[in-house]
Amino acid sequence: MIVYEAKAETKKQQLLKINEVLRTALFVRNSCLRYWLDGHAKTGFDLNKYTKVLSDNPDFPWVSKLNSTARQAMAERAWAAITRFFDNCQKKIPGKKGFPKFRRFQTRLSVEYKQSGWSLSECRRFITFTHKFGVGTIKLMGTRDLNHYQISQIKRVRIVRRVDGIYIQFCIDHDRKEELTPTGKSLGIDLGLTSFYTDSDGNKIENPRYLRKSEKVLKKAQQRLSRCAKGSKNRVKARNRLGRKHLKVQRQRQDWCVKLAQCVVKSADIVAYENLQVRNMVKNHHLAKSISDASWSTFTNWLEYFGKVYGRVVIAVPPHNTTINCSNCGHPVHKILSTRTHICRACSYIDCRDINAAKNILNRGLELIKNTDGLSEIHASGELDPCSKKATSASKSSRGKKNPRT
Repeated sequence: MIVYEAKAETKKQQLLKINEVLRTALFVRNSCLRYWLDGHAKTGFDLNKYTKVLSDNPDFPWVSKLNSTARQAMAERAWAAITRFFDNCQKKIPGKKGFPKFRRFQTRLSVEYKQSGWSLSECRRFITFTHKFGVGTIKLMGTRDLNHYQISQIKRVRIVRRVDGIYIQFCIDHDRKEELTPTGKSLGIDLGLTSFYTDSDGNKIENPRYLRKSEKVLKKAQQRLSRCAKGSKNRVKARNRLGRKHLKVQRQRQDWCVKLAQCVVKSADIVAYENLQVRNMVKNHHLAKSISDASWSTFTNWLEYFGKVYGRVVIAVPPHNTTINCSNCGHPVHKILSTRTHICRACSYIDCRDINAAKNILNRGLELIKNTDGLSEIHASGELDPCSKKATSASKSSRGKKNPRT
């Protein structure tokens, strides 16, 4: 399954209609959550049936305007939040378990259609929404070409509203596979803050620190927002300017992680990285901002995805004692955070602290591979049976030059 995204060229009236669609979808989602809290829903199928009750209710005439599959999709989202909460409770995850909450109407919203409620033009550059809100035909911008896929392959269509406009996402049922020539090389990766990562060959990639570089601009935009009177038009404009700057930082991180992960996977047949528990690490208030700015989870997720695409072995190893143990003899060498050089008294091995950790990560990854029955059973995240799950690509935005009508 892959996801294509295109910027939508909309008019003012279409934006108002899309806002009505998003409000209605949010109303359905919150109503389903209230229905569950009142104890009337035991399964996700009960919420799907409740969407029909909402559409037939004369007190809510706007719900019937929304496509039935879109109503069902919002009910599925509500049930997904409920099941996620119970799963976290069963796993005894420390801290908050993510109890589902009611969502308010905000800038970042989306509504999802299945295989009805929309139609593409013959040139695949225009999409028409056929529900009763009257959104009409929307032109798709960018360079994404949907002519390579059949209409039956498009399983979901989403309308996504961000601070810089409306986007249309297409979820396409397609397994992306590409072949590469073997390199005969194995690589271990140690993630860090001083350097984004250090590999077992001694190469270091500098941390871009996009949030740190944009802090002054973000601070000034936040101050301008705080000075504006609540409820004024100037406050809305200031909030949009601040949102655009945060969105730029987010896209910079995404672009960096995608390109770097693809380069790493192409350069080695086996890639081992440490499976860091970022959720626990950000509880350190002294390092939380720097850890979030590094985007380790995004990088490792793209490593797993490209490992499936190119047929490489990408395996996550537990990070315990990777910094302490000596990569040459295995003797433990305890170090504080400020000690950047690994010096082993048992074998007199001296190396950089991060390079020593990267070599330990690679050795553990190779041991995990030896303990399994062949490379084909290694999952990208270190688990077995990769065929049980489908990879989903959160493709980059396709905003670009406007293509002429064809």
